[in-house]
Amino acid sequence: MIKLYKIVSIISLTVALFNNIQAQTKEIEYSSLNGSEVTFPPLKTVIDSVLKRSGMLNFRKHHIGVKEATLASERIYWTRNFGLQAETKYGNLNSFSTDSDGQISSAALVTTEQVNYSVGFYFKFPIFDAINRKKQVKLAKLEIEEAKSMAEFQEEEIRQAVIKLYQELILKQKLLHIKSKSFGAGKVSMEMVEKEFRNGVVPTAEYVRISGITSNLEADYEIAKSEFLTIKQLLEDLAGFSFDSQELN
Repeated sequence: MIKLYKIVSIISLTVALFNNIQAQTKEIEYSSLNGSEVTFPPLKTVIDSVLKRSGMLNFRKHHIGVKEATLASERIYWTRNFGLQAETKYGNLNSFSTDSDGQISSAALVTTEQVNYSVGFYFKFPIFDAINRKKQVKLAKLEIEEAKSMAEFQEEEIRQAVIKLYQELILKQKLLHIKSKSFGAGKVSMEMVEKEFRNGVVPTAEYVRISGITSNLEADYEIAKSEFLTIKQLLEDLAGFSFDSQELN
């Protein structure tokens, strides 16, 4: 009879627990989870912000400008073979005459100041430059295309990474919601079992079992919360702004 009484008591307790869990889980869920719901900005907004802030992408775009400047320089490089040269000389000119004995006549010694200048145009025709010029221009064009391709690849890589993080963030939020509900139900169940255990209705083995289940549920909830916050903060750091949220309890 004692065993039968315990079985009936446990069954009655289980039914009562189920009814109370359904009622109280919602209360816990609304008090501890709704305050932590995050309204995420649109995916396009996040992607645009990350692309704008990306240091590597900006580096790639600046590299395109460098290559374009190199091409412009190569196109006018041939002008170095043309030039205009001017020269000016200023000084004293001494003129003298000698007699039949080779002696300098002081009467014929004349010193004059003179300014000499010259202007000239020059043209050089290096054969190597003439042959290699087209190749250099072509190489500069290819380097621009290469830089543009690298920038496009970098942009696409960033887009894909942000999309994965964004979808993972949504998944982590849903998992956190599920874990929160399970943990809330476990807490209510544990409180009621604890009360019945003190009254001698629930045996020690059952109390230990439910206590272990509740601890596991709490651990799962904390892991889910940590994973959610990690992804969220990582994405916020990349985007450069915080998503609308409140602190998790």
